[in-house]
Amino acid sequence: MTQPLYRIGLIINPYAGLGGSVGLKGSDGADTVARARELGATEKAGKRVESALALLTEYKSQLKFVTVAGAMGADLCEQLGFDYEVAFEPEADLSAQDTRAAAKQLAKANIDLLLFAGGDGTARDICASYPDDQPVLGIPAGVKIHSGVYAISPKAAGRVVELLLSGNLTSVLHADVMDIDEDKFRKGEVRARRYGEMLVPAELRYIQAVKMGGKESDEMVLADIAADVIERMEDELWVMGSGSTVAAIMEDLSLPNTLLGVDVVYQQEVIAADVTASQLEALLNEYDESRLVVTLIGGQGHIFGRGNQQLSPTVIRHIGKQNLHVVATKAKLQALNGRPLLVDSGDAELDAELAGFIRVITGYHDEVMLSIAAVD
Repeated sequence: MTQPLYRIGLIINPYAGLGGSVGLKGSDGADTVARARELGATEKAGKRVESALALLTEYKSQLKFVTVAGAMGADLCEQLGFDYEVAFEPEADLSAQDTRAAAKQLAKANIDLLLFAGGDGTARDICASYPDDQPVLGIPAGVKIHSGVYAISPKAAGRVVELLLSGNLTSVLHADVMDIDEDKFRKGEVRARRYGEMLVPAELRYIQAVKMGGKESDEMVLADIAADVIERMEDELWVMGSGSTVAAIMEDLSLPNTLLGVDVVYQQEVIAADVTASQLEALLNEYDESRLVVTLIGGQGHIFGRGNQQLSPTVIRHIGKQNLHVVATKAKLQALNGRPLLVDSGDAELDAELAGFIRVITGYHDEVMLSIAAVD
């Protein structure tokens, strides 16, 4: 049987998120973009779209992207080797008007789904220019993400499209497009306004429901946890503990991983694998800042002292509780039946210092508070 050819629209706002890293609370407007660049911000929206589209490479024979020239889509399609056609040529100095014009043009291109990357400002532009009875899906790349039309992470967006392509989903629903006033937000005032609604795959609601304790899809949740941790990675030394949840982060980084050991990452490259406690202690002394990622042993709740003795009291103290990132799916946490996380480092004083509340990363920008108890 001949495989169907899906026509997927793609619009990227390359400036989305540009102001976030330099504290500008958004990226709307040419003046904000210019200011962000002056402060040293770099464009990252394309990379976020790449992480979504990378999940679709096995469907290349079934896909044709209909997109915008240059950084608004065509460059990335060319880079990833997807078949594509250019439906709109933007002005040299890209603006919101180009996004709106591109959306109007793609609405005439007989596409099956429109993917767009940006923040709430981009969603507003798409909403104003694209028919509300044609399905869309947002790839989060902006500073402000209040609208319900975005997947909770770039990879989650890729998973939704993957499920659609494999014939698992057909239903759609309308979701709100929201935005806040950036000028007031910079002054500490949050004023949100609804600008309309757009049609999105119903699977998007399912993914968001994971945050509210719904049934989790392990693969999607692990991808969301990985996306959250990877977004945090800057120029610190990252000590990656053992376990399958941490392994999922390493997989998303395309790095080799020691499942039952401890690896060390710097600038998203492995600089030491399967390290001992003494090797780790020596490495930590060479770097100004360090962070530690650990998960818990399912059913028990131990985060230290069971299978990760390489994380010695000296190592844990050097890194500090404030730089500790615990990762786990909500399903694994629920299996504890209300019991706390446990620490058994071999140093009773350290265990007492670690006791108390800690945030556990359970998804993309999704954390829960749990208590840590020392083992008597």
